[in-house]
Amino acid sequence: MKLIEHNIERTCQEHDVYEKALSLDGKHLLELGCGEASISRAIATTGEKRTLIAMEVDQIQHNKNKQITDLPNVHFELAGGQNIPEEDDCFDAVFMFKSLHHVPIDQMDNTLNEIHRVLKPNGLAYISEPVFAGEFNEVLRLFHDEEIVRKAAFDALKKSVDEGKFTSKEQIFFNTPRHYADFDAFENRTINVTHTDHQLSKEHLRQIQEKFSQYLSADGADFLTPTRVDLLQAN
Repeated sequence: MKLIEHNIERTCQEHDVYEKALSLDGKHLLELGCGEASISRAIATTGEKRTLIAMEVDQIQHNKNKQITDLPNVHFELAGGQNIPEEDDCFDAVFMFKSLHHVPIDQMDNTLNEIHRVLKPNGLAYISEPVFAGEFNEVLRLFHDEEIVRKAAFDALKKSVDEGKFTSKEQIFFNTPRHYADFDAFENRTINVTHTDHQLSKEHLRQIQEKFSQYLSADGADFLTPTRVDLLQAN
């Protein structure tokens, strides 16, 4: 298992990656850290006969997700990976989209143990994590430096494979495009998230805006976010 891959050539939306890597039709699925449920919606409305449990630990976002009424095959739950309130061996696949590094470091191993517990034998865990590189990361690290937690997430994945809980089936590297019309859009979508209170001073915010402006054109700011997917099979 590799921690970082430089010179990533493929650029695509993550939807294209997991739909190609996994066979999801007719499957019972779990998403941990579903956020605003945009990927939950994409999974649930693609293909046929998919059922999805979408879990989120942020109470504010969970309350918003509970207002969604047009996804009958999705059930939203307030829970995290450290303690999954589901039976053993019940899911065909478990997803974590850039959320493992948000789990407290001392709970990452337990989260992977829980994922292993709820997966059916030979079930698959799809874990995508941002690579600590790229121009977007240079802006993000000014107020939310994730180098330590991202490495810890990878170390936890590697440990789960080394200990025999999972077999590493594949690693996939790709760039995800991001677009922001202006700094206000970046601030609303990245800084003013409900799951983290950054408490930035005006001076700190100004420094972030100056860095962001280096990538801003008349059409907005575009970034490529390098991403690594670890596809693990439960033993």
